[in-house]
Amino acid sequence: MTRLIAILLLSSQTFLAQNIAQKLDVATKNLLNSTPAYAANLSVYVADENGNFIYEHNGNRGLSSASTQKIFTAATALETFGKNYQYTTTASYSGDISGGNLSGNLYIHSNGDPTLGSWRYENYKPENFRQKFLEALKQKGISKISGDLIIDDSYFDFQTVPGGWPWNDLGNYYGAGVWSVNWRENQFDISMNGKELKGLNVDLPNVNWVNDLKTGGNSDQSLIFTAPYSDVALINGTLPPKAITVSGATPNPPLTLGTEIKKWLQDSGITFSGKVTSTSMQRINGEKILTAPKNTVIFEHKSPTLDKIVYWFMRKSVNLYGETFIKTLGKEKKNQGSFDAGISYLKEFWKEKGINPAMINFADGSGLSPQNYVSARAEVQALLWSRKQPWFNEFFEGFPTQANGMKMKSGTMKDTKSFAGYHTSKDGKKYVFAIIINNYQSSNLSDALYKVLNVLK
Repeated sequence: MTRLIAILLLSSQTFLAQNIAQKLDVATKNLLNSTPAYAANLSVYVADENGNFIYEHNGNRGLSSASTQKIFTAATALETFGKNYQYTTTASYSGDISGGNLSGNLYIHSNGDPTLGSWRYENYKPENFRQKFLEALKQKGISKISGDLIIDDSYFDFQTVPGGWPWNDLGNYYGAGVWSVNWRENQFDISMNGKELKGLNVDLPNVNWVNDLKTGGNSDQSLIFTAPYSDVALINGTLPPKAITVSGATPNPPLTLGTEIKKWLQDSGITFSGKVTSTSMQRINGEKILTAPKNTVIFEHKSPTLDKIVYWFMRKSVNLYGETFIKTLGKEKKNQGSFDAGISYLKEFWKEKGINPAMINFADGSGLSPQNYVSARAEVQALLWSRKQPWFNEFFEGFPTQANGMKMKSGTMKDTKSFAGYHTSKDGKKYVFAIIINNYQSSNLSDALYKVLNVLK
């Protein structure tokens, strides 16, 4: 009798899986037969919670996945560093402190904290960092600095942006590069009134603006063009004829932080007459590179724990966090703080987990590069592996709930959309899935994919 019940239960489960597969196939074919999908590429893969195959359409096909690629980077960081990992930023000095006078340079050094000065974390905002930093100087009795303020951004290599990122993304906030000293998520905000630039929330040292904006429409259709270390910024496109805030990528975050610290010193009564520079600027100018001493640390700032950073990385798709993770992986696992080293480790990591390397042709850690090629099956394999790890709850917490009510990571680029995640159906069946479409020429990409994914509800 027990054996009969087991057979009936297995038969029922098989029937349900076949039924779902048939419905998914119908929905997928309807999508592909639609006019916007005339020249589209689609990759779909669905499994149950135990990894049993349910349905696929070109499941192995590598496509530009956009931000669903973040699942690979987030899981690798959690497994490699641990959910309690923290980045560290320090202040140190050269020379001597006597009678309140620091007769030497003041240094700021970090190993890449992408949250330094971020607004997302309680007690980690710019004003919190400012208060702790000034308190440390006060405790050392420093009232005068005779040397320079040097932002030591030498922990990572000099390249701040992954190869392959589109030029029209680089200057916008989501295209911010990675330094080893980051500040305010390497983002600046412009107060606009129509096409008139009214002011910035931070100082961008030496940057000159070219404004080619036009007024029109009801939404922000502007683009900002800046490049790392550039002293020229272009803004063009259209903005509505009203007050609006536009956000861009800071071209030199270490100098922006240094300029802000200089103002903190002046406002707090600490005399400072030196210059503000960074190790990168010393290199650009052909000067002697002066790095932060390790034996005179007077201030240490720890970032939020990695699980908190991963939450925002997944929930708000912060590209800066992903590219910082990549450089940190390269530095700590291959002793090279570069994108190439980090991407190499990322590929090796998932190959060891059983994913065919042909399905994970990564170009960056965030999915912004159109040179990324990932398959839906590879994403499902990564999700299934992550589900078994002790940090899974923290990982899963970062997945947003989308407009169709399903908890999944999304990815968006021009004519590209992807979703990957986990879902429990009304009848209690647990699914792990991914869907990626490229060259779908419609503004309703999400709705088109929902019609397939809603079969799982």
